[in-house]
Amino acid sequence: MQEFEEFTQSPKLQNVRYDVRGPIAQEAARLERAGHRITRLNIGNPAPFGFEAPDSILQTMIKELPTAQGYSDSQGIYSARVAVAQYYQTRGMTEADPDDIYLGNGVSELISMVLQALLGSGDEVLIPAPDYPLWTGATTLAGGKAVHYICDENNHWWPDPEEIESKITDRTKALVLINPNNPTGAVYPREILEAMVDICRRHDLMLLADEIYENITYDGVEAINACTVARDMGDDVFTITFSGLSKTWRVAGFRSGWIYVSGPKHRAKNYLEGLTLLMNMRMCANVPAQHAIQAALGGHQSIKDLILPAGRLYEQRNKAFEMLSQIEGVQVENADGALYLFPRLDPEIYPITDDETFVIELLRQQKILVSHGRAFNWIDDQHFRLVTLPAVEDLEHAIGGIAAFLADYRHQASRAA
Repeated sequence: MQEFEEFTQSPKLQNVRYDVRGPIAQEAARLERAGHRITRLNIGNPAPFGFEAPDSILQTMIKELPTAQGYSDSQGIYSARVAVAQYYQTRGMTEADPDDIYLGNGVSELISMVLQALLGSGDEVLIPAPDYPLWTGATTLAGGKAVHYICDENNHWWPDPEEIESKITDRTKALVLINPNNPTGAVYPREILEAMVDICRRHDLMLLADEIYENITYDGVEAINACTVARDMGDDVFTITFSGLSKTWRVAGFRSGWIYVSGPKHRAKNYLEGLTLLMNMRMCANVPAQHAIQAALGGHQSIKDLILPAGRLYEQRNKAFEMLSQIEGVQVENADGALYLFPRLDPEIYPITDDETFVIELLRQQKILVSHGRAFNWIDDQHFRLVTLPAVEDLEHAIGGIAAFLADYRHQASRAA
């Protein structure tokens, strides 16, 4: 009988991780199949928590379906690119042009294409730790090396420009900025952004600004677009800004995102030709979802009602912060933006040696699903990320369950000592 070799995954995947949807989520699915109800606090997906898209977006998509059956231009339909350009014009980038806009199947696809077009084998990208892990995974898959700079938990989770600069080598190609940050909820002040732009200018780095949460901030905090800072500082840093409809307009499933390129585009002509090649190879982004962009960016911006006092996102963030802060041995910085908190567990009280195992035990005992800190390329086992999307009463129940689990963990740890 003929023997056949086993089909194995590509070596390119050897160091690629995306634990947010990894073994912990698989264990949650197993428990659900066994009949358990799982409270999912692990992924920033607004729809399951009752956040619905504005009717105008849905109506526009339905209306345009008869015209959305064929491919569009690979860069995106013109009306949507005009709408995005005008959006950045209102935010201070008066020179934004439809030709500067590229549409994609969500920011995730665009991150991968931008990095594939940029990186050669061994090229380095500076990425925050903690990070949205797709940045690290996509860098690795593109043949590059993710070099993590540490965001300082004792300074509002802001990065240290000096630490960033110390990690630059002759292979460094780009600096990634996630603002507002996922998973910490930090929003960077202008002086931090200016320092990062200056680093890119002096070391000739591309600035990659992930700003998908730019309209979700609290207590009057402003998320400043990095491209505006770069322009104000001389407009000599080539910047790619990432955003889309998933969070602000609550249509994560539409996979509708964009990039805006700005700065010295004449120096990036060859790069943009490569990016366009990749755009052409995937034909185009989802056409019905492209039609949603113009409707989303015009008219009433309902996200503003959600982030003000008495708004759902505002009140849920506050309740989660309040309850976590009351648990012994839990330290948490309240989020200035985005949809997450990233608490720290005091290792003297909770001697955790494997945060993934810790989170799986929480899941099995309390049927509550969160993400462990190392899933975001963090440096210790003492953190986890919690999504603040559930209604207040659901958060009260979930965090109460976390508190009960931690009390039992603390008791067992003290007995073992």
